[in-house]
This record gives sequence, structure tokens and C-alpha cells, in this order.
Amino acid sequence: MGTHDDVIRASEIGEYAYCARAWWLRHVKGRQSANVAAMRRGQARHREHGSRVERSHLVLRLAQLLLLLALAAMVAWLILGMRGGG
Repeated sequence: MGTHDDVIRASEIGEYAYCARAWWLRHVKGRQSANVAAMRRGQARHREHGSRVERSHLVLRLAQLLLLLALAAMVAWLILGMRGGG
């Protein structure tokens, strides 16, 4: 903050789009928000949400793997059944 590097972060673009004046006060004038406690609670909630999303992706991948295994077992069962019946 307060530095003039050449990197523009996505969070800064979002901050600017939400309120250009707040972005200017923070990044140009170096002023901090008065509601730091609320921002920290929001950050904690975002981390918690991110963890839940990651877990749901893991469960989805596991379900896809189990479905693929069940499909492979069914195909193998059909092939073996055809050979044994003929």
C-alpha cells in the first residue's frame, strides 16, 4: 500500500470498481478503513466459504470416480456374462 509499483491486483480493480474514492484514499493517501473489525470478519467468512467450496469439489471428484468405477465394473460384468452364456 502506498507504493507505486507496476502491478495492479484483481482485488484493487474490484475495490476501485466498488468505490473509486475509497481506493484513492487507501492507495494514494494511505488512509485505512474505520471498520477494520468488520473487514476481518468478512475475510474470515470468505476463507470459510473457500474451504467449503474446496471440500465440495473434492466430494464431486470422488463421486465422479466412484461412478466411473461402477460403470467399468458393469461393463466388465456384461462382457464376462456374454462370454459365459455363449
